[in-house]
Amino acid sequence: MRFVLLATALMVAAPALAQKAKAPAAPHPGAEVYQNVCQACHMANALGGEGAGKIPALAKNGALEASSYPIMVVTGGKGAMPWFRGQLTDQQIADVINYVRSHFGNRYKDKVTPAMVAEQGVPAPKGGFREQ
Repeated sequence: MRFVLLATALMVAAPALAQKAKAPAAPHPGAEVYQNVCQACHMANALGGEGAGKIPALAKNGALEASSYPIMVVTGGKGAMPWFRGQLTDQQIADVINYVRSHFGNRYKDKVTPAMVAEQGVPAPKGGFREQ
């Protein structure tokens, strides 16, 4: 009787054990840039904040619909936000923009490419800090 129960249990469990475990989905390539660079000001939930200055929310942000706008802001800075041209590669800039535009309640499907960043981005400033 025990043998029959054991054999039945093995027959039932075998297909489940034989299935390959699904590999976890690879993180979005822009997530690391967001977490290491953007999150410090825009917060983990992308809701921004107020303190020494007002940091705009990126979550559910209609201004991100036109991909050229975040390209311009990330490469050239705006207000208290510094420029990242020269600190991040065009690929990293494209990745983080795509990440923000497809997360945090944003559902923009068109993708920013490194070529778009190179073409539409603000050139790196010469000589350091630049007045806004």
